[in-house]
Amino acid sequence: MTALLEVEDLRVAYGKIEAVKGISFSIEQGQIVTLIGTNGAGKSTTLRTVSGLLKPVGGTVRFNGERIDGTAANKIVGMGLAHSPEGRRIFARMSIEENLQLGAFLRRDAAGIQADIDRAYALFPILGERRKQAAGTLSGGEQQMLAMGRALMSQPKLLMLDEPSMGLSPIMMQKIMSTVVELRDQGMTILLVEQNAQAALSLADQGHVMEIGKISLSGTGADLLHDESVRKAYLGED
Repeated sequence: MTALLEVEDLRVAYGKIEAVKGISFSIEQGQIVTLIGTNGAGKSTTLRTVSGLLKPVGGTVRFNGERIDGTAANKIVGMGLAHSPEGRRIFARMSIEENLQLGAFLRRDAAGIQADIDRAYALFPILGERRKQAAGTLSGGEQQMLAMGRALMSQPKLLMLDEPSMGLSPIMMQKIMSTVVELRDQGMTILLVEQNAQAALSLADQGHVMEIGKISLSGTGADLLHDESVRKAYLGED
């Protein structure tokens, strides 16, 4: 299989502080790949760099065979790479439907846009029931559903999710994670950053442990889930 995303020796800095220190990984079409690690490990910085929000100081990022490091974020979205950011970043005063429409800002196919809005409502029925409601009045879990639905409106080949379960109840977290699996089963490729290592590794094909800007350990989700060092550091086991 040809890698859909290839990250090679990626380095990212904030001023003189290097936050990502030469990491490499790849994602095959149809996979769920997860990055786990503590706060400050460089996970979100990696996603922001891949999506074009940050420029690397070294290394390369290739998407679908084309080099994209340094490419403008809007062009990267148009190439088929969508980013659902940490903290959801929904437009609070706009309605659910208006938020979804903004996710299709690069598109001009009105019928296709409406079909994808309907698809988002099928994926998250609660959004369809409240489509005219201001997004800022939604619960945290509902806002996360909206953030994911908005990202899907660009018809991505690769969906990047940054901390989708943060601050959610166990029931809502389970719903979000089951939706991730459902999207993968529909053919979506997913890069998942998630602090809940148990949940992330349970559904990931491949996983990478990040520590202080570096990848310290890689393997299948199942292998990492049973790795003694991972279990002690991230699953709370003695």
